[in-house]
Amino acid sequence: SMSSSNCFVFHSALASVDLTKEETNDSISSKTSASEEKTVQQEDGSVFSFITWNIDGLDMNNLLERARGVCSYLALYSPDVIFLQEVIPPYYAYLKKKASSYKIITGHEEGYFTAIMLKKSRVKFKSQEIIPFPNTQMMRNLLCVHVSVSGNELCLMTSHLESTRGHAKERMNQLKMVLEKMQEAPGSATVIFAGDTNLRDQEVTKCGGLPNNILDVWEFLGKPKHCQYTWDTQMNSNLGIAATCKLRFDRIFFRAAAEGGHIIPQSLDLLGLEKLDCGRFPSDHWGLLCNLDIIL
Repeated sequence: SMSSSNCFVFHSALASVDLTKEETNDSISSKTSASEEKTVQQEDGSVFSFITWNIDGLDMNNLLERARGVCSYLALYSPDVIFLQEVIPPYYAYLKKKASSYKIITGHEEGYFTAIMLKKSRVKFKSQEIIPFPNTQMMRNLLCVHVSVSGNELCLMTSHLESTRGHAKERMNQLKMVLEKMQEAPGSATVIFAGDTNLRDQEVTKCGGLPNNILDVWEFLGKPKHCQYTWDTQMNSNLGIAATCKLRFDRIFFRAAAEGGHIIPQSLDLLGLEKLDCGRFPSDHWGLLCNLDIIL
């Protein structure tokens, strides 16, 4: 989500921001000891995990502390893949420095953009592509990365679909492009889209719903109440909005590989629910942590 007023005013402010300069050199690394590491290797992976999060890099207030907050979750869960939206160049520089165990692929170099982070020790990068949305007014696109994990081919996608209620038509067109791209992916691959869709439920219905072979992971898991609303102005005070808006902007779509059944979504949880010392949350969005089983 993003208010249109602050879309393009931040460029000049950014030049002077350096999130990396006052930091010690502690970096994100998983907290497993050597003996635990062995067990993980022996199981050959059985669980695949990812986080998707719109980290609201456009809000410059407390940005370093909030970036630190996001990184503490990344370090805690050490997911295989991380999908981020609303990354800005200094935030990207900070992540590169802090999360050196991840390869980072971005959807743009300037303004604000998406990123996909791949854990180098677990995820083998094959290729990337960026699909432009021809009619976006907000520099939005679809970022795709082809990888393999424990011998399973994965096509990973993220996007930040057109924001605000007034841009529903363009957002629905972008959703259609995402779903088409998911269906075009090779049958040998499991396809995962995770990102900030800005969707309202009726917009998905208006698009004719999801194709039969594509699941919404939250729906597939039984529509769990605890992780329904990823943008909730009643619980999250970052934007200082008096009105109560509870929306499921951040969504995960899943298309199984043709032979099917090798990778199955298991759980979904919200992240970033605790206030930081500055009295604000890491973002105006909650993050989503998703675990999937890899059946060998």
